[in-house]
Amino acid sequence: FLDRSDLIARTTSTVSKNLIEGALIVVFVLVLLLGSLRGGLLTASIIPLSLLFAFILMKATGVWANLMSLGAIDFGIIVDGAVIIVEGTVHHIEQRIKKNKGDFTSQEMDELSYKSSSMMMNSAFFGQLIILIVFTPILFLTGVEGKMFRPMAFTFGFAVLGALLLCLTYVPVMASLFMKPTSQEKRTWFTKLEDWLTKLSNKMMSSIFKVYKPLIKGALNFRKVVIAVAVLLFVIAGFVFSRMGGEFIPKLDEGDIAMQIIMKPGSSLSESIKISEDVENIITSNFPEVKTMVGRIGVAEIPTDPMPMDVVDSFIILEKDMDKWTSAETKAELIEKMQEKLKTIVGANFIFTQPVELRFNELLTGVREDVAIKLYGNDLDILATKAEEMAKIIKTVDGAADVRAEATDGLPQITVNYQRAKLAKYGLSVKKLNQYVSAAFAGANAGIIFEGEKRFDLVVRFSSAYRQSIDDLKNLFVDLPNESSQIPLKELADITYGPGPMQISRDNTYRRVSVGVNVRGRDVESMVEEVQQKLDAELDLPDGYFIEYGGSFENLKRAKERLAIVVPIALFLIFILLYFALNSFTQATMIYMAVPLAAIGGIYFLAIRGMPFSISAGVGFVVLFGVAV
Repeated sequence: FLDRSDLIARTTSTVSKNLIEGALIVVFVLVLLLGSLRGGLLTASIIPLSLLFAFILMKATGVWANLMSLGAIDFGIIVDGAVIIVEGTVHHIEQRIKKNKGDFTSQEMDELSYKSSSMMMNSAFFGQLIILIVFTPILFLTGVEGKMFRPMAFTFGFAVLGALLLCLTYVPVMASLFMKPTSQEKRTWFTKLEDWLTKLSNKMMSSIFKVYKPLIKGALNFRKVVIAVAVLLFVIAGFVFSRMGGEFIPKLDEGDIAMQIIMKPGSSLSESIKISEDVENIITSNFPEVKTMVGRIGVAEIPTDPMPMDVVDSFIILEKDMDKWTSAETKAELIEKMQEKLKTIVGANFIFTQPVELRFNELLTGVREDVAIKLYGNDLDILATKAEEMAKIIKTVDGAADVRAEATDGLPQITVNYQRAKLAKYGLSVKKLNQYVSAAFAGANAGIIFEGEKRFDLVVRFSSAYRQSIDDLKNLFVDLPNESSQIPLKELADITYGPGPMQISRDNTYRRVSVGVNVRGRDVESMVEEVQQKLDAELDLPDGYFIEYGGSFENLKRAKERLAIVVPIALFLIFILLYFALNSFTQATMIYMAVPLAAIGGIYFLAIRGMPFSISAGVGFVVLFGVAV
């Protein structure tokens, strides 16, 4: 009913489409701006070759091809070194043609290609090396963020390394073979096409230069104003960034909905099935966008995902073509309307998320919501009471949805409290009475039955008719020692029916209870910060009890702390490389100024799009710093 291969196929299809379109755009721009069809195609040939190099190393090192690893490949960065070398070669060829030396021998073309490559290799080599260095901080990420982003860094690093090796070897050779100008006697339609492209490229560059020339002259004439504006923009960007929220990673729209139906503790299987069927009827009859809905109760034969009978995992499979939707325009609006319709179901709470995201959150923190707020302590009753207080406070926070305190008690159970004075009077022991109760209701081995070479345990217990109510337990007769008489269990113990603990959760030997919170319409970081402020002000905890914040917020915090250490180191290495490439501290500093200024546009566009800062955005900024220099 839930085919995850469909999600994988859709995401990989998106990546493949973007890679193909990106490659075509790069080829078009290269041909247009270089003014040479051969030069553009030669430069673009670096793309498939470097990708093949990356795939070989991915196979050798065990790096998987996924949305993160393949989606990070930037063709513009890959062809950067080749563009420098090919452009230098085209420039030298044009200079020779202007001197009426358009006829090239193979030896002359080899020398020109060697000369051009040698002159430009310093810039190409250091440019690619800087790109490799800026990816080193990503390799130091740990935990979930390391699992997600390290394959991306490896894949992109492999591709850039392949492009670097190709720039040193392949590009000069191919330039000497295929960039040789055609003599006037051998001109064809292809050479005429190249001539037309050259003229078009020159006109385009001339137009760009005409616009750029007065701008650069004006900037040079008003240097102080330009510097003041740049500093002001940078300060404003810093202020905007400080007010910007944060999240671990942007949510991937899986196309389907996972809904948890949570009933009162101790609900029977029949009651869970009835409520699940009622929910399914309401959703399928009111929302034509739902293709199918399936509920799951309990656990499989291999209990890797234990669940009580009072929790139902429902998977709502939606129509993927949103143009066919009629009830709502977005998934968020659809969930709101579903919640409104489900208010008619009494005695059940509903939590909405996504199938893969649900499992991902549960594996991280044991809580299926986005954020897990964990309370640690010793007394289960105090933990349960304080968890409910926390849930009430958190519900007042804007953006907090599906707030649910972990149920630790309320499971209906029969409690037997033995009257030890009476047990001593009759000469009975607690162990013997427990054996009676266990044998009567759970069963006990009474012997072995042999059938040929097979053998089976003989288990005895009460028939189902005598295992239906608490009275059956009260009327359980126990043999008295040294006597032929019996006595009912109710004469020896207080047998009551009441709520008991459902589960006892521990982290690092500490008892804990958690409050799960989903985040809607707001970033995770600012919401958790507001929750922290409210809990500190309104929640009174006994001594020895403390709160920790987990889930995606914990991952975000850990990744930011790690990046705060390794990113400055990478930026320092970039400056060192610039210094060695230019042999000038002043020039290296001037170029290095592009690093903070390059972040201005990224911060502004994040703010314009209403997107919070995420680790994905942080990785993008790291790459940007390398490209900027």
